[in-house]
Amino acid sequence: GLPQRVGPPARAARPAGARARAAPAASSSSGRDPQSPGLSMVKPRYKGRSSINPSRASTNPDRVLGAGGHNVRDRATIRRLNMYRQKERRNNRGKVIRPLQYQSTVAPGTVARVEPNIKWFGNTRVIKQSSLQKFQEEMETVMKDPYKVVMKQSKLPMSLLHDRIRPHNSKVHILDTETFETTFGPKSQRKRPNISANDVQSLLENAEASAGTYDQGKDRDLVMEDTGVRDEAREEIYKKGQSKRIWGELYKVIDSSDVIVQVLDARDPVGTRSPHVESYLKKEKPWKHLIFVLNKCDLVPTWATKRWVAVLSQDYPTLAFHASLTNPFGKGAFIQLLRQFGKLHTDKKQISVGFIGYPNVGKSSVINTLRSKKVCNVAPIAGETKVWQYITLMRRIFLIDCPGVVYPSEDSETDIVLKGVVQVEKIKSPEDHISAVLERAKPEYISKTYKIDTWENAEDFLEKLAFRTGKLLKGGEPDMQTVSKMVLNDWQRGRIPFFVKPPNAEPGPQPSSSLEVAAVASQADSDEQSSEAVALNTELVEEGENKPNAEMKQLMSRVRQNFGKINVATQFLEEDLVPVDMSDIDKMDSDPSGGGGGGRGRTAAKLSCG
Repeated sequence: GLPQRVGPPARAARPAGARARAAPAASSSSGRDPQSPGLSMVKPRYKGRSSINPSRASTNPDRVLGAGGHNVRDRATIRRLNMYRQKERRNNRGKVIRPLQYQSTVAPGTVARVEPNIKWFGNTRVIKQSSLQKFQEEMETVMKDPYKVVMKQSKLPMSLLHDRIRPHNSKVHILDTETFETTFGPKSQRKRPNISANDVQSLLENAEASAGTYDQGKDRDLVMEDTGVRDEAREEIYKKGQSKRIWGELYKVIDSSDVIVQVLDARDPVGTRSPHVESYLKKEKPWKHLIFVLNKCDLVPTWATKRWVAVLSQDYPTLAFHASLTNPFGKGAFIQLLRQFGKLHTDKKQISVGFIGYPNVGKSSVINTLRSKKVCNVAPIAGETKVWQYITLMRRIFLIDCPGVVYPSEDSETDIVLKGVVQVEKIKSPEDHISAVLERAKPEYISKTYKIDTWENAEDFLEKLAFRTGKLLKGGEPDMQTVSKMVLNDWQRGRIPFFVKPPNAEPGPQPSSSLEVAAVASQADSDEQSSEAVALNTELVEEGENKPNAEMKQLMSRVRQNFGKINVATQFLEEDLVPVDMSDIDKMDSDPSGGGGGGRGRTAAKLSCG
């Protein structure tokens, strides 16, 4: 008789575990609660790991690369690094349940068996002595040629070239053959020990021979007598480029580079070379490539540039270069050479090219020329680059700029100043170095530059220049220091014509090879001279009596740059402008940079600088 309640019946309190176990049963039905037809259960979300990881971490091989994500780790590298970070799974007793990928799955103590083979008892490779000798001779020839590169050195028996016993580095294992007890003492087995001399006469001869080869300069144990005379200490400005910080930057660039470019000044290539760095690379890092770039070739005559390139090419590949954003020379040839080095290192994603050399030789300017824009700070003074920096040339080639480095040598303070190592504004007495400038440069160039006809000495020259330019102090006294700095700045910036002549270079305009003969012949045709004079000049040159000229001709035949495109800005005298013909040089591609490259097919074993 009591009214009944309409709706779902009251639920009894149940434990949490029962409620959790009942949820899958309810969801396994048609999706609706039978007691509440208007309500439905939400399908539980899948909580397992997805096959695609959406994170952008560097350890995710499936990450999405954004803009500029080219130089990143590939999938194989990421998986390999993740494999290194894995840990094996062990149980509570410490036993390995699941080993790592690179660990063995064989239980310890398992007997392994290797199938026997007849090759165990025979030589793997057999070579005749004549073949080995031929291989050694050919390999030595290739190693001496700077334009050839040995491919796949790991697959060649290179140890056969270095196993020769040499007297200066071979170790004598005398204790392995005869011990001390068998030679001396009561148990000795021979009456007399082996000595170098059997009598006094032979001992005297050995002493005289060793005295003849003695060099006092190499004797480090020699005690020098203190006479009270010591070398004068140099100022700190003359030690620029020799600090430990600068040398640390140099070694960082060398270690990070696959190809090392040594930039030289075309006015004095030998004076701006670093023999210490070259010997260090030969001894410690022979696998790195070293090339020479002869910069500032617009400040010297064309014939001198070509001969210097031919002379320096005997040691390392050499290129003539003119660093300029508007009218460069050698840019195309340089880029082609770097691409050839990139093809040689196919196992690397990219190669790094480091630029080293003396201060103020134009390392940063060469990099700006290759990029065709200003990416490095440049200045006509030394020490503008303070630290090394990376510059991207293309996708696979990176450039590294290095501060100028000077190796301690026997150069005087004047030589250091004239090489451009020291900033002129920091020199206390610049007038002391003017006499060397007047000696190295020809008087005609000095007179043409400063409009001074004659002078007696350096002091007289500075006085006349001060009166002409108006650099005077109180009372009309000439300002010698200011005028001296003007002359030194003009010297370092190339306003005074000067260059060191290459070896076997004749001072006059007489031709020294067939190249000059062709130039004389073409000039004679244009001037409508007689053909007999041209034939006479040809006979004089083709006599072959001058051996250095023949050697220079052979060296110059290897040069493959069109030097006729160099825009020489400095005006030289006729005696310095030796005529040069470019008829023996192959035609380059029409490249405005003057480089062109026809060496695309010679990238495997032989380098082409043209």
